[in-house]
Amino acid sequence: MQLAANPFTAALKARHKQIGLWISLSNNFAAEVVAGAGYDWALIDMEHSPNDYFSVLGQLQAFAAYPTTAIVRVEWNDAVSVKRLLDLGAPGLLFPVIQSVEEAQRAVAATRYPPQGVRGVSGSTRATRFGRVVDYTARIADETAVLLQLETRAAVEQAEAIAAVDGVSGIFFGPADIAADMGKLGQPMAPEVWALIRPAAQRLIAKGVPVGTLVLDPVFAAQLLNEGFTFVACGADTAILSKGSDALLAQVKGALA
Repeated sequence: MQLAANPFTAALKARHKQIGLWISLSNNFAAEVVAGAGYDWALIDMEHSPNDYFSVLGQLQAFAAYPTTAIVRVEWNDAVSVKRLLDLGAPGLLFPVIQSVEEAQRAVAATRYPPQGVRGVSGSTRATRFGRVVDYTARIADETAVLLQLETRAAVEQAEAIAAVDGVSGIFFGPADIAADMGKLGQPMAPEVWALIRPAAQRLIAKGVPVGTLVLDPVFAAQLLNEGFTFVACGADTAILSKGSDALLAQVKGALA
């Protein structure tokens, strides 16, 4: 059996627009509900949700039946967590709070087998179809999406150097944390935040680096994709559920006599 190509990684390399959805409900049944919607990618979040390895596994299994590529955001830039998630078959990882070239290099190294990296070797995992994928070790480095999240002004200033680290598939800007770092806590859409992000993103785009982010405004998400962003998440499952349930209740209450 040959290792299947990662469509998300291929799309990043080809600079094809990728529309994503944030997944925080931490449940395989909830993941299956949205898996059939047709998003290009989904982000299973371990940093700001109650996800554990078993819940991530269930969600990866739910998405596996659909064309959507499920990326996992690790809790931290930790080689042990990375090893376990890759062995579970995560086709890509988003690393939070990358602050320097050295941290970027450490993230990439965690996804690579020796001598290029530090990932431990196990032959019988879900990632290898329990030993059936004969070319896994030869090809997995090229197929795995390694995304680095920049969340502070200092990190944004180093965006080009961080993106130049060999093995980085794309740079993800975190507007909520960048806003907090700028003294705009709770204001991820503040003009000052995007006045910082947009020029940095365009410099990366000019160098051929895939750039992504998460925004909850679908109009703005489309605008960013049209500006050259490659992968943008335009919503979150928790926000869809909360806003949808609020709107439904308000609609019925508003129609009462």
